[in-house]
Order: sequence, then structure tokens, then C-alpha cells
Amino acid sequence: MITLGVADDQQLIRMGLRVLAETEDDLALAWEAENGRTAVQLCRDNPPDVILMDIRMPVVDGIDALRQIIALPEAGQTRVVMLTTFESDENVFAALRAGAAGFLVKDSEPADLLRAIRLAAAGDSLLSPSVTRRVIDSLHSGGVPARRVHPLLSTLTDREREVLTLIGEGCNNAEIAERLVVSPATARTHVSRIMVKLGARDRAQLVVIAYQAGLVR
Repeated sequence: MITLGVADDQQLIRMGLRVLAETEDDLALAWEAENGRTAVQLCRDNPPDVILMDIRMPVVDGIDALRQIIALPEAGQTRVVMLTTFESDENVFAALRAGAAGFLVKDSEPADLLRAIRLAAAGDSLLSPSVTRRVIDSLHSGGVPARRVHPLLSTLTDREREVLTLIGEGCNNAEIAERLVVSPATARTHVSRIMVKLGARDRAQLVVIAYQAGLVR
């Protein structure tokens, strides 16, 4: 069973996510929060497997709440997927640096939301294709320092560089496996080794590394 926390200041969004979770046999809603401060408090007492958290919330916003949750010893296994409308690109990069497991736009299809929850619970990270494109576009426009090659990039094998490129394009493990004609388990192994070699917290950070290395254009 995957336990889920939902943090969003819009009651309608929380209700929709609650109903979505209730329709799935493998999901259980642990709690709802209308601001980041409440989310941190609830996570301290009852850390769920996955949190869907809005970037923009009152009292404590989603990015500050993310930083606090990542620092909680009790929430060491909790994965946070940010919900965004892309009102501000710098918020996306701040959340990446803070340790977000991925991003979804708020108007994502229910199937995409469910897939994101399950991927995050399995230890995977994701950026939806539209988010990945926006990240890359913002990098092009100077949103974060570009063309700064990671000092440990040379430790990757040719296949690992190929996998990193696909991650930068927004591919998940299943898509990487399909593109490279390998098993999903092999794809997961490659991704894990890349993260260890490059010291990346999660897959989302690999997108920025791939771009800055010139692997994605």
C-alpha cells in the first residue's frame, strides 16, 4: 500500500486528489494540508510514501516545505512530487535543488498522476515531458548556469552517457529500456549507477546535469 500526502491551498484540488486516491486499491490517503507549514507538521507525525505538493501555498510555500521535509529524519523515505502551473520558472529550479522527486502540471490526466505517484513510491523520479521541455527552454534563456560540465561526467561509460541523455529528454525507466532494447531492470541499474557516480540526489537533478553537459539541446 502506498500512503499519500496532499498539500495544496485549493480545496478543489485536494478533493480531486482525495477522490483519485480512494478509487485505487494500492493507494491510501494519509493526510491533507492547505499550506506548507501544516504539511511539514503532518509529515513529522505521519510521513507518507509520497507527497503531492503545490509550489505556491500560503504561510509556508511548497519549496520551503520541501526543504524542511527533506531534512526530517522521520521522512527519510518520503518522496515529494511538486504540482505546478509554471507561473515562475525559478521556482522549478529551486525545487530541483531542494530535492523534489519530480514535477507535474496541475491539469495532468488522472492516469498521469497515478503513474507519477507509483513511480515516486518505487524510488523513481520524473519530469513530465512538458516540464522537461520548460526546464530545457529556461536553461537556454539563462534560468540557471549553462554548459557547466559535471566534474565526474568522465566516469560514466558510453552506455551510461546514453542513458543520461535519455533522462535529460524526460524518459522514464520503461522508456529508456524500450529505446535501448534492454530490460527495465537493466535500465534501473544504469540510472542508479549514474546517480551514484554523479552524486545526484534524484533523477530530476540529472536533467540539469545532462543539459549542462551538452547532452540535451
